[in-house]
Amino acid sequence: MEALSHQKCVACRGGEPTLTDAEIAELHPQIPEWRVEEVDGMKRLERVFKFRNFVQALEFANKIGALAEEENHHPLLVVEWGRVTVNWWTHKIGGLHKNDFIMAAKADELAA
Repeated sequence: MEALSHQKCVACRGGEPTLTDAEIAELHPQIPEWRVEEVDGMKRLERVFKFRNFVQALEFANKIGALAEEENHHPLLVVEWGRVTVNWWTHKIGGLHKNDFIMAAKADELAA
């Protein structure tokens, strides 16, 4: 199986189903640092990345932003002194899609 971080996001259209709990359980071990959270009835992936200062956090957030533009899949980013919280979910379907797991894996690679 090809690693998630080497896969490209595919265009997601509204009306596609969100991932099932079984599909989430199958993909989640590939991104073990991420938590599955439910916010306003929608599942999303969340991870807090820690840095030594605000400049490093901001640089990482900019890398995530560039990746998001390249893949046309955009996260919620919260940038604070020494940390960046990243949330991935697919707005068009109101929950998790395989693209979110792909992007989480790519974010992990950027942080490594």
